[in-house]
Amino acid sequence: MNSPLSFYVAMREAFRRARTPPRTRKFLAVGAATIALSLTAIAAMAPPPPPSAADLIVAYNAAHAQKLTVSENVAIVGVARDTYSATPGIQTLAAGGTNYDWAKLVLLSGGWPMTDANVTVLTRWMRQENGADNWWNRNNPLNNGWGSGGGGGTGSYPGLVVAAQMAAESLQRNAGYSAILAALASSAPTEVIENAIWASPWAASHYANGGHWSYTPVSVVKAPAGSW
Repeated sequence: MNSPLSFYVAMREAFRRARTPPRTRKFLAVGAATIALSLTAIAAMAPPPPPSAADLIVAYNAAHAQKLTVSENVAIVGVARDTYSATPGIQTLAAGGTNYDWAKLVLLSGGWPMTDANVTVLTRWMRQENGADNWWNRNNPLNNGWGSGGGGGTGSYPGLVVAAQMAAESLQRNAGYSAILAALASSAPTEVIENAIWASPWAASHYANGGHWSYTPVSVVKAPAGSW
């Protein structure tokens, strides 16, 4: 059931409407419709949203388009490119594990080029000292006395990496090996390097001045992994 206050408000509103002339109500209705149309027109006249980044790029390209024309008679010029090479490091050579890898490791330790002539002479030299099939004997492929504990070259090293470093150091520390150093540094022909070895004090026999030297190709032989 409605309260007396609600009933009073409803009756007052009905009385007010009854007293409003029809023309006035029509005028109010027309005014309301006009305001609605005005609001719609204002909404239609609102500015569009700002352009996106993609729209700006398209517009810029359209306004600043460029054209490049190349003559058919342009001569083609060759471009010289620098060459490059990679030098294997200690880990790479040790992983290879062959007598050729050890020869290159000696050259790497001494700062000498790893050329065919240098590698060939060193592998021949190793074969003269320990033979090809057991070149890693006592972890001392060149029977080097420097730092091995054996003055006559009968000592040994903890591993073949150390042996290579000690071989290079021995050649660099003894003035009697200067001709060998010069030949390796210049990657001289094999006979020049070998003559320098024979004339040096490395071996008391001087390899019979080449009489005890073999020139046959040296087989590639891998040392046991534990030797490195």
